Amino acid sequence: MSTRKSRPIVAIVGRPNVGKSTLFNALAGENISIVKDTPGVTRDRIYADCTWLNYTFTLIDTGGIEPDSKDVILSQMREQAQIAIDTADVILFMTDMKQGMTDADSKVADMLRRSHKPVLLVVNKVDKYSDMAMAEVYEFYNLGIGDPYPVSSANKTGLGDLLDAVVKYFPEPGAEEEDDDSVKIAIVGKPNVGKSSIINRLIGENRVIVSDIAGTTRDAVDTRVMHNGKEYVFIDTAGLRRKNKIKEELEHYMIIRTVGAVDRADITVVVIDASEGVSEQDAKIAGIAHDRGKAVIVAVNKWDLVEKDNHSVKKFTDNIHNTLSFLPYAEILFISAETGQRLGKLYDTIDMVSANQNLRVQTGVLNEIISEAVMMQQPPTDKGKMLKIYYAVQVGVKPPTFVLFVNKKELFHFSYQRYIENQLRATFGFRGTPLKLIIRERSGEENPV
Repeated sequence: MSTRKSRPIVAIVGRPNVGKSTLFNALAGENISIVKDTPGVTRDRIYADCTWLNYTFTLIDTGGIEPDSKDVILSQMREQAQIAIDTADVILFMTDMKQGMTDADSKVADMLRRSHKPVLLVVNKVDKYSDMAMAEVYEFYNLGIGDPYPVSSANKTGLGDLLDAVVKYFPEPGAEEEDDDSVKIAIVGKPNVGKSSIINRLIGENRVIVSDIAGTTRDAVDTRVMHNGKEYVFIDTAGLRRKNKIKEELEHYMIIRTVGAVDRADITVVVIDASEGVSEQDAKIAGIAHDRGKAVIVAVNKWDLVEKDNHSVKKFTDNIHNTLSFLPYAEILFISAETGQRLGKLYDTIDMVSANQNLRVQTGVLNEIISEAVMMQQPPTDKGKMLKIYYAVQVGVKPPTFVLFVNKKELFHFSYQRYIENQLRATFGFRGTPLKLIIRERSGEENPV
């Protein structure tokens, strides 16, 4: 049984150069993707959380590059479409009015129609709504996807009608999620680091296919496990298809699937290959979990293959802290799925991290700790004005979220926020989970904490 995603996923699919990244940026409200006239330029960020009419969703740009052969373009498009079908709740199929309907559009439309997922047909580059332009838009009815939505990504026109149609497929904001007390854990990492082997060991049977070929796991698989009377759901991120040899594309798809899995999880286990060390790609994957406020456990797998001395663990731990410097709170475990070494500790660590991310602090105690922190280190001042923290309250868990009421937000510098966070961690632990501080300004000279 699958658990519901915390945010619906909307994927943009289409041929190179139809304006997918421009639409992505227009909807995300900031220039996240790099847009150039060169088809298929590599982008750093391909997902963003967007809000429309009280609905929050994750938007994904499937990107794609343009090789020389038209046949390869078609296979790339099929690959993108399949990713969207696997991962998304709603698919935006993007076409280009100026180029007209192409054979590649028709073939991908066939795939999308058979997917039984909601697909909205977007006709881009409709700069003027003239009779002549609309006649060209109507040509796209021939794709059999339904009503085309004419938009201009560059001019940001037609986007409201498109978003209105998108959110109709979402559950109502605040709709009750299924009652499920199980801890949800996403096992993420580069292809072939041993994600499926770890799950097989934890559940004691080969439910997830494992092979030495990178990317043999096909789709995200949810495995429900009972251990010591507790229920866990392991979400195995799908591997990547072997036939796709293009490195940037592989990374692109890996990130899309990772976003989908992390979104549904409470805790993310980032699996690193001990024999390869910590890579920039590992940092990108871990960054997804951090950005989304998820608890993180770093599992260094294949530790049995590493030649060790007395300093090996410290050296590797330092390396993790340097490369993943944004995750100082992450728990680190050295394991081997092959031999089962220390794998039992993973359940204990998951339990500990789960308790920390659900920890609630009494308001009186919270304000006492912050008051002591303020006495130990004077708050920042600017032009004779000192930061005052009037009051703090915890408003949520997963991650633990605190609202601090202050006299002037701009005085609450990042470094002082980090100091307050460190004091909370020193007192309450919060191992494995990020903390979220929300700073609110309040007028009046109430007594500060």
